[in-house]
Amino acid sequence: MSYKLDKIGDERFNRTKKFVYSLVSTMYVNKPILAFRQNVTDKYTIYNSLFAALPFSGIANVGALLPILLQSCIDGYQSGKSPIEIIQDFFNRHVQLSNETEQLDRLFKFVQYIERQVVLFDAIEDAAFDSVHQLNGTGSLKALYNEAFFKGKIPLLKEKLSQFKVRVVLTAHPTQFYPGSVLGIIHDLGEAIAKNDFETINLYIQQLGITPFFNKKQPTPLDEAVNLMWYLENILYQSIGNIYNFVHNEILEGEKEINNPLIELGFWPGGDRDGNPFVNASTTLKIADSLRSAIIVCYYRDIRKLKRRLTFSGVDVLVTKLEAQLYENVFRPEESKRIHQKELLEKLQEIKDLMIANHHSLYINRVNSLINKVKVFGTWFASIDIRQDSRIHTAVIKNIDATLKQKNQNGILPNDYDTLSEEEKINCLLGIEKVIDIDDTSTEIAKDTVESIFAINSIQQINGEQGCHRYIISNCQSALNMMEVFTLFKLCGWNTKQLSVDIVPLFETIEDLKEAEHIMQWLYQLPIYKKHLQARSLSQTIMLGFSDGTKDGGYLQANWSIYTAKEKLTAISRNHEIKVKFFDGRGGPPSRGGGKTNKFYASLGNNIENEEIQLTIQGQTITSNFGTLKSAQYNLEQLLSAGISNTVFAENRIEISTKHRSLLEELGGISHQVYQSFKKHPQFLPYMQQFSPLNYYNKSNIGSRPGKRGNSDKLVFEDLRAIPFVGSWSQLKQNVPGYFGVGSALQSLKNAGRWDEVKSLFNEVAFFRTLIDNSMMSMLKSFFPLTAHIEHDPLFGPVWRMIKSEYDLTHSLVLELSGDKVLMEQDQPGRASILMRDKIVLPLLTIQQYALQQLKNEGVSEELKANYEKLITRSMFGIINAARNSA
Repeated sequence: MSYKLDKIGDERFNRTKKFVYSLVSTMYVNKPILAFRQNVTDKYTIYNSLFAALPFSGIANVGALLPILLQSCIDGYQSGKSPIEIIQDFFNRHVQLSNETEQLDRLFKFVQYIERQVVLFDAIEDAAFDSVHQLNGTGSLKALYNEAFFKGKIPLLKEKLSQFKVRVVLTAHPTQFYPGSVLGIIHDLGEAIAKNDFETINLYIQQLGITPFFNKKQPTPLDEAVNLMWYLENILYQSIGNIYNFVHNEILEGEKEINNPLIELGFWPGGDRDGNPFVNASTTLKIADSLRSAIIVCYYRDIRKLKRRLTFSGVDVLVTKLEAQLYENVFRPEESKRIHQKELLEKLQEIKDLMIANHHSLYINRVNSLINKVKVFGTWFASIDIRQDSRIHTAVIKNIDATLKQKNQNGILPNDYDTLSEEEKINCLLGIEKVIDIDDTSTEIAKDTVESIFAINSIQQINGEQGCHRYIISNCQSALNMMEVFTLFKLCGWNTKQLSVDIVPLFETIEDLKEAEHIMQWLYQLPIYKKHLQARSLSQTIMLGFSDGTKDGGYLQANWSIYTAKEKLTAISRNHEIKVKFFDGRGGPPSRGGGKTNKFYASLGNNIENEEIQLTIQGQTITSNFGTLKSAQYNLEQLLSAGISNTVFAENRIEISTKHRSLLEELGGISHQVYQSFKKHPQFLPYMQQFSPLNYYNKSNIGSRPGKRGNSDKLVFEDLRAIPFVGSWSQLKQNVPGYFGVGSALQSLKNAGRWDEVKSLFNEVAFFRTLIDNSMMSMLKSFFPLTAHIEHDPLFGPVWRMIKSEYDLTHSLVLELSGDKVLMEQDQPGRASILMRDKIVLPLLTIQQYALQQLKNEGVSEELKANYEKLITRSMFGIINAARNSA
């Protein structure tokens, strides 16, 4: 009896213990979502109520009616109503307005209101960042250090930190509608919310009510650059400095200086000419000057703060002199008095040495911090990349040849140049010895191309080589395209034996990715190009385009093609003893290489060179990932840690087996075929033009660049840029590029009785798991009831059903594959954020679809048509801002 009682007691104890462990585990897992609810959801509910009392004309009434409109949308879509039926029913039941013009005016008020709700939510979520995310958790530098310490890998970690770096390139592809004034309010509002400063919050909310949210005219490239510099000066300067200081002081323990910047900044505004006629050499030079001025201002502010502490004899004199010199460089810059990185470091080192020798090293860490920043940012702040299409370079060389011949001079090309083979053309280019000037060109694009090459030299003279040292060739399809750029530098008088510029090919389409290995192999064997690489420390940067790759080949195939291209390019580069550095052209959403990018880099195997992580950051992703000091430092550390872990903890990596590679190839091939079939549907583009705001991107004044390539009035798929393409699917809440073809590929293998193989692939291959996880994000951001009315359209109904069918199939199979009950189940805060944002903009989405449908009415007047088009454009702002990574 006693034995049985003891046994029962032990069983109860064990059950209790398991329950407690389960409870603790649940509490730990749910802690982020609880923090999200307390610090985001609840605060949004409280502060959003302040909008209802805003003392501005028409706003208060809108604040009272908007919850009713939201509920009408929710109930309407549940009962199968269309956007037109929902809006008309809302006006009939709740707002008695006499005519269509008054209804439109009220809808504009709703749009303005919702835009400000999105800003409020952004600020609240930014303020709660450190409570929702584990800043020192997995992926942080502290966690990386701790793991290395316990595994005895500290020496290897230190070695990797002396070599590895992340290059974050801010692009000229804005998908961010917030003007600088609104960005400032978001930043200040977030700080007030973090302090629970109710009175200040109320003032900022009122400020939002009367602050314009959109650009009345299209921004220039210089405008775009100035907007992005806000992030450089206010966020990245400090956050990157903090990371450098932590590595130097905590990991390396100050035992030696770091000769590696760890994080570099790149900059595309003013340098990216690809399809942007508004970028010219003059703009490039102005932006280089602005970047120099911006970083000197940052140093000047820091030295003024240091001056209040460094009051010691002798040191104070040195600090005052440096302060005066920096002031002159900012406000009265003279060419003869420009300070350079080397001189600035020497002056700071002199101050430091005197402090150590005579003043007990008091405040030495503050001086070290500034020294570290000067090492990272120099006098360039961010390095300008020049980018142009390969077809332009071909045309420019031919224009130079034709212009010289018109001047009765010797041309640079033989008359039969066009009939020569690629190798013969390259040999012809290599034989050119001519040095030209601007007058040796006769077209605007040829003049600017030559002037841009001259501009690179000017920038290097003023800001140092790091100021501008990369020339990117988009649409690169051959070795000839690379050598054309090499020849242009030679024509412009550069010494090609010591060319201080990296020539970077950009491979984008599926076919280009297949050819990349052959192209680089040929170049590596070309003696003159090999000498060029020797002068560049045997290093070759190669850019790969996720955005156009996905647009061209579909989600799975594009990502797998890029992965295998990287492996092949790594192999041939290693064979030629060349360090290849991959530069990923990424957008915000998963369909353009976005999503959880740190997980992507952590999933790469050892067969892919891991010298650097280089990626583009654009638009909303800049705001969402790098909009605050905490979020910027967190996301930069995640990228650093992902790349470093691949080497330091290489034993944790499981390389993709031959069996799994074959499976990925098969899945990619099937998905590619399904996507291509969909793309060839005769109503593919007309569907987007009819039901999404695709035709309105150019009217939004969001960026300086045209929405499509080419000058044709008719839109063709090849000319359509990735941003409006992906962004339109996002606003349509169908997100086709993020999952289309995935479900069909999975189903094909399941039907063949190979589901266990697919599950094994998911469980064992982090790369595939990351693709599925990111695809889940695209699907979670979809909402098909918004467009369910299209199903019955005689012309476009079949297209809608194709999309919905693929979505349903993919949704079902990825959940079965992952074992989750809902999409993004493993990221509860991320899921909650998406769902809340989608709820906020549901009326906005409904208004946009309502306006698009109203334009189809034959009887609509020209005046009403213009207002409906304006309503569509205005509705885009809040929808895109709420999505945070929609394009």
